[in-house]
Amino acid sequence: MTSPLWFICCVIPFVPSLTAEQSKLSTYFVLIGEPIAIDCQRAKLLAPDSDYNVTWYRKGTDTPITTEAHSRIHQQDNWLWFIPASLEDSGFYGCNISNSAISDKEYIQLNVVQYNDGLCFNGEITYKQKVFMSIGGKITCPDLEYFHDENNTAPEIQWYKECKPGLLEDNRFHSLKGDIYLTINNVTMYDKGNYTCQITYTYMGKRHKVSRTIYVDIEEGPKKTPPVFIYPNNHSIEVELGSYVVMDCNISSSISSLTPYWEVKDEDGVFSDYTYEEEFYEKPSKGGGFIIGTKFNISKVKKKDYSLKFFCCVWHPYGKAEAYVVLKLPDPNTQGYLIGGLVSLVFVIVVAVFVYKIFKIDIVLWYRNSCLPFLSKEVSDGKLYDAYVLYPKNRVSCLYSPDIFALKVLPEVLERQCGYNLFIFGRDDLPGQAVVNVVDEKINQSRRVIIVLVPESSCYSVLEDNYEEQLAVYNALIRDGIKVILIELDKIKDYTNMPESIRYIKQKHGVIRWKGDFSESSHSARTKFWKNVRYQMPPRPTVSSPELQLLPSTFNSPHEIRLER
Repeated sequence: MTSPLWFICCVIPFVPSLTAEQSKLSTYFVLIGEPIAIDCQRAKLLAPDSDYNVTWYRKGTDTPITTEAHSRIHQQDNWLWFIPASLEDSGFYGCNISNSAISDKEYIQLNVVQYNDGLCFNGEITYKQKVFMSIGGKITCPDLEYFHDENNTAPEIQWYKECKPGLLEDNRFHSLKGDIYLTINNVTMYDKGNYTCQITYTYMGKRHKVSRTIYVDIEEGPKKTPPVFIYPNNHSIEVELGSYVVMDCNISSSISSLTPYWEVKDEDGVFSDYTYEEEFYEKPSKGGGFIIGTKFNISKVKKKDYSLKFFCCVWHPYGKAEAYVVLKLPDPNTQGYLIGGLVSLVFVIVVAVFVYKIFKIDIVLWYRNSCLPFLSKEVSDGKLYDAYVLYPKNRVSCLYSPDIFALKVLPEVLERQCGYNLFIFGRDDLPGQAVVNVVDEKINQSRRVIIVLVPESSCYSVLEDNYEEQLAVYNALIRDGIKVILIELDKIKDYTNMPESIRYIKQKHGVIRWKGDFSESSHSARTKFWKNVRYQMPPRPTVSSPELQLLPSTFNSPHEIRLER
């Protein structure tokens, strides 16, 4: 605990001349009927782990004092106890410290005195302390560290002024339960006098009174600048539940005799019965003056501590100054959550883009079939056909069958399974119509142009010379901007001999390669090839349930081809 405010001085009466042996002497005073404990001071100079013996005896006799705890005068460890002291106990006592290497003695003088007539103290054994007028201060009940109850807790202290009770009924005086301090606010000259602090000490079932009397002197405060709090400054600190905390009160002052102390209050400003440890310190300041402080230790932060305010207080010539600090739980690591959220979001976006890139066609087709009919109203664009099919007319030199693909396979999948409406010249035109008029009209009425490609150059010579095909490509690329779908019936390695318009379309839109055959297994709209074709076709709902069954059909030739629906 901190030392008393300003200073404490024990008044010791005159002691007669002693022999050389008695020169190693300390003097103790005690009121008759009160207990006292005397320590062998020279034993404290030895190393804590050294092996030595301490023996107490009364001067003039070689008989050691008993260690029997029930005895009124007995030795306990290095202490000599009088419980209680009587007048005949006054005299000289010695403690002998010995081990294998040394033997030393220390002497003490004990004076047992009586109370002054009509008083609760003896004026010769008072402690002196002072406070400044008009600003207040704090006095201390000293030398009580030996008297604790069986639970090793400090007993409650009763305060008296000139031996009269009821001192704490004056709201200018305040003392916490178990605290050795008495705080005085708004000090006047009438507060000068004798203050007695008294506790009850229980030993072996018997209760004994222990008292200390302090003479308080009142002085005018020095004309100094008020102290300045360096820390705390009415703020909060983040503290984990259950952690060990040391709060340091730092005060800059031109007065070296200030004594800061801590007060703990709840949210309503009521003093809290809080047990804590203080550690006072003082050091010179670089700029002149002093840095005075006290540390407040919390061994383990509890939940209730977050509802308290910890005030560092100090009395000075201008009044009482205080500043507080409160504890709060650390805020959640929002930065970590934010970074984690952003990383997760980026990861989800990357995965979504990756998945979409791989399954883009399936996603788009699913969206068209499942969601599009419910989200958008159908608005007519004036087109009658979903696609105009352009293919090279089959010749003997062509090793592939563009006629079969265009007239049989395409209608089977796109029309019958997917519900598209195709215009295929040679199948859907009427006899006798002008080819140029029919082609121009039907392309204008179509949303797409499908061009079927085969690798034979002889086939493309037909395409290049055929006015129908040239007009279709012209309309798709230049006039109407119709999207063109190129389908290779087999891999074409060299497009050098192809028309310039075909090369341009391939470079701009790419090409879909047919890898199937004309068997029934290649005629399912669910295969990868037909998904690619449907993806480039305009959105159109299917005409049947998702589980379409491919129906057999025949081609008008001597050969029969079975196709699925």
